[in-house]
Amino acid sequence: MAVDGRGRPLAVRVSAGQAGDNPELMPVLSAISVPTGRRPRSRPDVLIADKAYSHPSTRKALRGKGIKTVIPERADQKAHRTNRGSAGGRPPAFDPEVYKQRNVVERGFNRLKQWRGVATRYDKKARNYRAGIILAAIILCWLP
Repeated sequence: MAVDGRGRPLAVRVSAGQAGDNPELMPVLSAISVPTGRRPRSRPDVLIADKAYSHPSTRKALRGKGIKTVIPERADQKAHRTNRGSAGGRPPAFDPEVYKQRNVVERGFNRLKQWRGVATRYDKKARNYRAGIILAAIILCWLP
């Protein structure tokens, strides 16, 4: 799920429970469409994510789209870069003050999971479960 600065859902994708989050990042970002009056806006100013999204291919794809990222570097990636010495390159940019706003995503998930059907996933089919998530997201967007 992608959320705006107030925790309102912008895009939602349903994947298998054992699937990783990183492969779903680009499809979620491509599903964002925010009406602005002219052409819908589909690219965020900043992407704030946790260490699960700290893969070099993800950073490269986001850099290619011109999206600023605030993703902490994993310990194994730091160790690999420092072991390579000067050939390891510079560490990726990271702003700890901006990263403090990542809790907005977690609060968005918590608000969404207040819906019993979303939290427990009673629906067997993914399309029905996604429909329940979309309905809950629409109502959450109307709330202050």
